Amino acid sequence: MDPALETDHDYSDIENELKNHAKNIPVDLPVGYCKEAACVITVILNVIIFLLGIVGNGAVIWITGFKMKKSVNTTWYLSLALSDFIFCATLPFIISRIVTDDWIFGLFMCKFTSFVMTINMYSSIFILVIISVDRCIIVKFPVWAQNRRTIKKASLVVMMVWFVSALLSIPPAKFRDITDITHDSRTVKCYNNYKDHHSTIVYTRFTFGFLIPFLTISTCYSVLICKLRENQVSKLTKPYKIMTLLITTFFVCWLPFHITSILEVGKTKHDPVFHTAQQISAALATANSFINPFLYAFMAKDLKKKCYSFLSKIESAFDEETRSTFQRTTNTNSVDNRLSTAV
Repeated sequence: MDPALETDHDYSDIENELKNHAKNIPVDLPVGYCKEAACVITVILNVIIFLLGIVGNGAVIWITGFKMKKSVNTTWYLSLALSDFIFCATLPFIISRIVTDDWIFGLFMCKFTSFVMTINMYSSIFILVIISVDRCIIVKFPVWAQNRRTIKKASLVVMMVWFVSALLSIPPAKFRDITDITHDSRTVKCYNNYKDHHSTIVYTRFTFGFLIPFLTISTCYSVLICKLRENQVSKLTKPYKIMTLLITTFFVCWLPFHITSILEVGKTKHDPVFHTAQQISAALATANSFINPFLYAFMAKDLKKKCYSFLSKIESAFDEETRSTFQRTTNTNSVDNRLSTAV
């Protein structure tokens, strides 16, 4: 699996095994791994993800946090970008480990990088759930949304999302550990020491990080589609297109990772084909952290000019979203007022 998202395999007995058999290095923890072509490709991919993720998400943070007028929409996307930015900021630690085949940053950073990666997954999907529910409320209860949908409440929701994400990220970090391996030279491994909790960690992550959000978002989309049909709207507006792209991209990137993690539970033997599938699925999951800013940019108008006006297009995507949201709300209110007058 891509080292940025470490395989879930349980190495709880590795310390005793290595003490008795110093030269018998497990297949899943190879020495000099980065001499292989697969490792070189992994390093290149992680460097690209790091650079694009830092620049892209940094731009979104700057635009939504400092350049644009604050709104509920910018609050959601600022949190999403911040989560991805923090994740990308930890990639140099992972890249260093891949290149040197050695963990030189100690036990705290071993646990902390795992914590950051897990909180990124949870906070991202939870924010996407919030965005879906928010859209659903705007369409279903427009008057209530206009009166009650405030920046302060949105900020409170975001803080709750981060708090819950942090709680769910503690167990995986707790089971991260380091151990010395002495072969031709001494190296340190940062690994998952799940003991008897492997399946619990995997299924909890799948349930809260994928299944429940998927069902919630699907329900919201069903409500939105029904409402749009009632209003005889044939085309999705830009905010809904952006939301659809973000959610679709997240599920495409993370579903293979969850599938391989579940299939890995109970595995005791090294399978080269399965290991390759793990690497691909983890690379997809990691890539999700730099994709969102480019989705914002390419959803804007004038496709030919996108490469020359990246920052302005990101701002345009958010700005048009805000205008579109309040325009729909205003139009709905006008209809409601006319109906009230008629009655």
